[in-house]
Amino acid sequence: MNKFPKKILTIMMILITSVACFSEETLTLDDVRNIALSNSRTLQRMNLSVQSSVLNEKQQVFEYLPSLSLGASASALLWGERSIQDSFDAEVTINVTETVPIWNGGKNSMLREINKIAVEITRKEALAEYFSVLDSADNAYYGALEAQASLGSANLSLENSALALSIAEIRREGGMVSITDLLQAQADYESKKSGQNQAKRNLALALAELKSITRLDEISNLQAVDFTSYESIIEKLSTVSDEAINNMQAELWNILSTNNPDYASAVLTFQRAEKNTSLASKDYFPSLSAGFSTGVGYSYRNGFKLSDGRLSISASIPLDFWVTANSVQRSRIAQQQSTLDFEDAVNRFGISVQTGILDCVAQAASVMSSQKALEYAEKHYENVLELYRLSQNSVSDLSNASMLVNTNRNQLISAQYNFLLCLSNIRSLGAFESDQQVIDLLSGTLQ
Repeated sequence: MNKFPKKILTIMMILITSVACFSEETLTLDDVRNIALSNSRTLQRMNLSVQSSVLNEKQQVFEYLPSLSLGASASALLWGERSIQDSFDAEVTINVTETVPIWNGGKNSMLREINKIAVEITRKEALAEYFSVLDSADNAYYGALEAQASLGSANLSLENSALALSIAEIRREGGMVSITDLLQAQADYESKKSGQNQAKRNLALALAELKSITRLDEISNLQAVDFTSYESIIEKLSTVSDEAINNMQAELWNILSTNNPDYASAVLTFQRAEKNTSLASKDYFPSLSAGFSTGVGYSYRNGFKLSDGRLSISASIPLDFWVTANSVQRSRIAQQQSTLDFEDAVNRFGISVQTGILDCVAQAASVMSSQKALEYAEKHYENVLELYRLSQNSVSDLSNASMLVNTNRNQLISAQYNFLLCLSNIRSLGAFESDQQVIDLLSGTLQ
């Protein structure tokens, strides 16, 4: 999964200058995801943090390299018996100094390990933000499509109500229905009109959210979802057994514990707390270091001159044990807190895995039942409408049948898009590279 930070940077560079063109084209889910990734300021800051942490890691390596310095000086006598040539002297010197710790209880190696963990934590945080942006993009995209579908459902319901009202008006003119039935038909029509206006509002808000994520001025077209491509997996999940659910949860947990960046960050944070405790205990040990210094200089009068080489060895023995003991105790308390945080993270991710799988199964079952319910409701409405035309049913009967169709159609729309969001949730839990890998995981455990 280390290739994800590079993928993040690549995506952000590709679309930075070409976002505006999407406002006049059909937007796909991949378009919205890529634009959202390129627009995310948080993700950009995360990538800068990764670069900064890598430089911090390199900085410790540089501290072991020799330190070089270049100095120059010039002087001249203002009076005396010497000539100007003899009185003028310029010197350039290059000095090399180096101090190397021979032994300090392993403190430097421990610091290097801690720095590596810090770099990896920053990378995992950037990867977690990457999937967070994808989740936001999916929610906005599917939310807009669901709102469009709900508006279409409201339009159909309004058309049915308008048909019922027109029939009632014709019959009222012929004296075939009472004023009560006509008023009921008119009230039902106005109610459906109100529902249409609410659906328009919901669509406008959903599109506003999508515009906010993509930063597009206008969104003319969205590519519709082909739900027929999900029919197979939905049908399998709708009748899945408890054993299969347990298998899916176990498989997803294995993938999450390996790939999920938030889980990896929790593990790394726990490891860093352990190493910080070990690092604090290193202050009990004495330290021994060696130093070396030499240099070379050049002057007009004396030419090149090599300065004396100097080798020094120094030792330090800590005597303030109470200070070190206090530091070690604080580190141990921090480690215990980190242990509790890690245990909470494990429980939280375990619940997320169960919830993700169970929600997916529940939404798949809801899609199947809503489809059947809609089919029955539409057939029922057709029968009631035919009887209403023959004056064998009342406006109330037709209104109830129409409402049943509308309710089941909206339930189907909601179930379908909630199912897609469940797939997105599982993708982020397992840090999958594509939606197809999620479907392959679910299908593979059902075979």
